[in-house]
Amino acid sequence: MHRVLRVLRVSAPRRAVALVALLGALFVLGGAGPVSAHSAVRETTPGEGTVLKSAPKQVTMTFTESVGITDDSLRVLSPENRRVNAGDTEHASGRSDTVRVPLDGGLADGTYTVAWRVVSADSHPISGAFTFSIGKPSETMASVSAEPAVNPASGALYDIARYAAYAAVALLIGAATFVLVCRPDSAEPLRGLVRAGWWVLVASTAALLLIRGPYERGTGPSTLLDPELIENTLTSRPGWALLARLALLAGAAVFLVRLGRGAAAETEGPETDGPEKEQVRPKPVVLAVGGVLAVGLAVTWAAAEHASAGIQVPLAMTSSVLHLLAMAVWLGGLAALLTTLHRSEALIPAASVARFSRLAFASVVVLVLTGVYQSWRGLGSWDAVFDTSYGRILVAKVCAVVLLLAAAGFSRRWTGRLTDAEEPLRVPVLETVGARAGGGADSGPGAGSSSGDTAESTSAAAGDGSEDKPENESEQASAPGVRRGALRRSVLAEVVVGVVVLVITTVLTGTQPGRAEIETAAAEETAAAGQRTASTTLIPFDVGTPGGQGKVQIVLEPGRVGENTVEAVVIGPDGGIATVPEIRLSFTLASQKIGPIDAGLTNKGGYWGTSSLNLPIPGTWTMKVTVRTSDIDQVSETRRVKILR
Repeated sequence: MHRVLRVLRVSAPRRAVALVALLGALFVLGGAGPVSAHSAVRETTPGEGTVLKSAPKQVTMTFTESVGITDDSLRVLSPENRRVNAGDTEHASGRSDTVRVPLDGGLADGTYTVAWRVVSADSHPISGAFTFSIGKPSETMASVSAEPAVNPASGALYDIARYAAYAAVALLIGAATFVLVCRPDSAEPLRGLVRAGWWVLVASTAALLLIRGPYERGTGPSTLLDPELIENTLTSRPGWALLARLALLAGAAVFLVRLGRGAAAETEGPETDGPEKEQVRPKPVVLAVGGVLAVGLAVTWAAAEHASAGIQVPLAMTSSVLHLLAMAVWLGGLAALLTTLHRSEALIPAASVARFSRLAFASVVVLVLTGVYQSWRGLGSWDAVFDTSYGRILVAKVCAVVLLLAAAGFSRRWTGRLTDAEEPLRVPVLETVGARAGGGADSGPGAGSSSGDTAESTSAAAGDGSEDKPENESEQASAPGVRRGALRRSVLAEVVVGVVVLVITTVLTGTQPGRAEIETAAAEETAAAGQRTASTTLIPFDVGTPGGQGKVQIVLEPGRVGENTVEAVVIGPDGGIATVPEIRLSFTLASQKIGPIDAGLTNKGGYWGTSSLNLPIPGTWTMKVTVRTSDIDQVSETRRVKILR
């Protein structure tokens, strides 16, 4: 017969305090900062800061990954702050990473501003602005507010809903799996846990559907019920995923109700107690339907998170689904086990705890394998481990998981001891075969003597047993009690650390992967190099004689590796162009022990210049200019200038 332990219920005030503390932690960590952008501009046409001879017909932008757009994702504004779009924003030639917008014809000269807002493939909005000029730059340009891509209030609500959804799916899948696979004697204490998980997941999903529009557009919560924003959400990939989640939750509700009725019918049937009592195994069709619903719910996350963008998308989505399911089975199962230990008035066999121990071990194996792959995919290099936000958060998650594994090890050890201690012991029962036969008509002195001997023997045996009983019972009762107390504490530690892991995981899903961050930085540098047309440096000088002060303006074009053109103009004290006997210019890259390289400037009639300056490698060079104002008066100044690849 299984030995069991009745435990005290957790008081309602303590549960309320714990819930408030958890929600507070989720709010603080979820709203600690804005969500990182997961895409970047690779190229723009026209380029940033370029001056065009004629008006372009359209503006085109290329990003580092596919992006989602709306009709006004690109807004082109004239110097007078008038929109000059000739149509809606669209993807260019079927390319999901390139967007364009046509422009009005006959645009006047001046500086135009392009304000843009798109949504990355992993559902995070990004925004920005750049300028270009036609003919020549104008004195005025359109003003674009430097607001964040996400409204802080909408972002905080969106993050809270995401945290709640992650916690709810872990409770729902984990508790249901615990009931079906671990088969405790009574599922009654877990009904509330399953219902809470279902309702919170429904509410958080509905909230995400409403908050998604303001979150993408950068507007406040006051636009939650804007029909246009709701329509845009429902026709987007994240919106489809959320709708699919609601449909799956409706199916899950029917499944759970049918499952509960089946369990109730089995409970009302004939009961058997003792060691012969068997836990009813769920039918294969029940496990299959539950598995399909759980996988479907996990897919709704993978379809709208990091796995849906980047490299190896099919493999990444499969890994993401398995990772989420393993997390839910482990952490949600821990919550179910802890709830059963603390709230159940029924008897909980050690066999159920042992089943969960095996299930948790399998979940850990899946978590480790999928976690290694996702870490490699998200980082891409060792440099990204500590040089990117994603890498540093991932290190924190690994440390928390190590603590969780340590707590799980203690739980597994105490589970093994508890199972060994509660293994039923079958004792052979002795029967006096002739007693009943001797109890008939033939009851002579022999029979009576035999009966008396038997009674005396039984009494002696009882007396012997009664002497050892208190000590044995004390030892047998205390050992399982100690083991169960230790198991309760280790499971509680697992749950606490598991909540921390869940919080860090949710933060990680809102952080730009290290691989993407490095690629984004490289793309921005490449775009800056491609858009840069010249480097202009204005250097004041003073030779210390009357009229011997002024400025020298040095234009280095294009300011990149290879051949460059240099123009040096001297501006006198009165602000006009001045002539000097000589200007010398040299470049030195001390870190590579290169230089000084003489630019070889020659007098071009009004300015000094050359078209054959060759700078071999990129880096921050030291530019030294020497201005001679007379046969004996000269001065040298140095400035640092960055040469791009």
